[in-house]
Amino acid sequence: MNIKPLADRIVVQPYEAEEKTQGSIIIPDTAKEKPQKGKVVAVGPGKVSDSGNTISMQLKEGDVVLYGKYSGTEVTVDGEDYLIMRESDVLAVI
Repeated sequence: MNIKPLADRIVVQPYEAEEKTQGSIIIPDTAKEKPQKGKVVAVGPGKVSDSGNTISMQLKEGDVVLYGKYSGTEVTVDGEDYLIMRESDVLAVI
């Protein structure tokens, strides 16, 4: 992958949406919800504060994160879908 996020942004590869429910009911494509869980594949250097110091990132590559349903910007690189979002858009690390 050749995406390098800037400042306090991260690149997340979202997990696939659920295909079946727990009762083995198959969910059609139109009823699938957007995934809210993914793997961090790239991390920016951090945000620069007003005093000029760089605030380091808390996330790292390989973290599995939960994020808001409509967070980030969707991009496609080499046939793979990714989300670019700010570190503050992440709700939790699993």
